[in-house]
Amino acid sequence: MLAVVETAAGATGRPLLRVARFSRKDLTVPLDTAQTGPRPGRPTSHEARQRLEHARNSRLAQLRALDEGVQSTDAHLVSAQTEAIQRVLTEIDEAFARVDDGVYGTCQGCAKPVPAERLEILPYTRYCVACQGRATA
Repeated sequence: MLAVVETAAGATGRPLLRVARFSRKDLTVPLDTAQTGPRPGRPTSHEARQRLEHARNSRLAQLRALDEGVQSTDAHLVSAQTEAIQRVLTEIDEAFARVDDGVYGTCQGCAKPVPAERLEILPYTRYCVACQGRATA
């Protein structure tokens, strides 16, 4: 139970010090095992969509910049960059499908949750770090 302890009042009649005391019961949070909302640490589908939209818009802006700045001497480099960006755009579209299917944030290699930090940095990732290493090896 929460208790407030006050010391003697000062000249204004207001307490000089307040101390809140908590019992162990006040600090215990019950676990709701029947939780139907998003899992802790996992982005909601709305958050995932926002991150994916941002990633898509960034890549589309990169493509526009490449198209506007093409020079004949850099054609090979521009082509390679364009292909890489298009691959990422495909991965982003696949991530949107995973959101729709309700499996976004689940590693496709081990079926464990992908850490929220990784999804924040790379929202279209399909794998946790360990499985990504195996997939690219």
